[in-house]
Amino acid sequence: MSRNEEYERFDREIAEMGVKIKDADSLKVRDDVFDEVTLIALYKLVHRKLISSIGGPISTGKEANVFYGERGAQGIAIKIYRIQTGNFKAMTNYLAGDRRFSSVRGTRKGIIFAWTKKEFSNLARAHEAGVPTPEPLAFDRNILLMEFLGEDEIPYPQLRNAEVEDYGAVYNEILAYVDLLYREARLVHADLSEYNILYHEKPYLIDMGQAVTLDHSQAHAFLVRDIRNLNRYFSRYCDVGDEEEIIAEIVSREQP
Repeated sequence: MSRNEEYERFDREIAEMGVKIKDADSLKVRDDVFDEVTLIALYKLVHRKLISSIGGPISTGKEANVFYGERGAQGIAIKIYRIQTGNFKAMTNYLAGDRRFSSVRGTRKGIIFAWTKKEFSNLARAHEAGVPTPEPLAFDRNILLMEFLGEDEIPYPQLRNAEVEDYGAVYNEILAYVDLLYREARLVHADLSEYNILYHEKPYLIDMGQAVTLDHSQAHAFLVRDIRNLNRYFSRYCDVGDEEEIIAEIVSREQP
């Protein structure tokens, strides 16, 4: 079957689900994204009336692609973890030690399905705690549906590309979010940087799949790395606090 025939088959299968493709040309990445497992998950989410249209990609990464989508009039982000090319060995390192996922099977699909569920769970905990993150909506297999953070189908920029008037104020806001995430959601982001923070009037923390609970053996080391990354980035633009003092203050306010 030729590439064009494969695309036509894909379009047909999606259309049969009742999903409108808003930007067919931009879905050329579908070769390694919309495999049979993903189509089954997509079908289930469509059947639950959680997706009505799929647009172009918001971002593409080594492990996942994020597409713009709609649920009726609501914009949503559709994050699809690639089963064939996802770095499931790295994922295993973050899953290990997390009591919520101690029974996960070591297969590639099993790890990626657990990772998707883990990101949904982490987002839910963070959102409930009041940390600005995308609100998680649903998940199935390797697909995660979230609130779309953006306007007119254009996502808010990553912090590194955003126009920021007061870097000192934004730095302190993010530190407050890290503290809130630690105390109330009992999570450490574990991969916080200018790449995993969106900015529009205020910062938003994204990409929560690797976040770990406080009882994870590497939680403290990940917290140190997060603060170090923030200080590295913001030190170019404003004064930053002492790394050890920031961490000690966060840890001292932990609720039992």
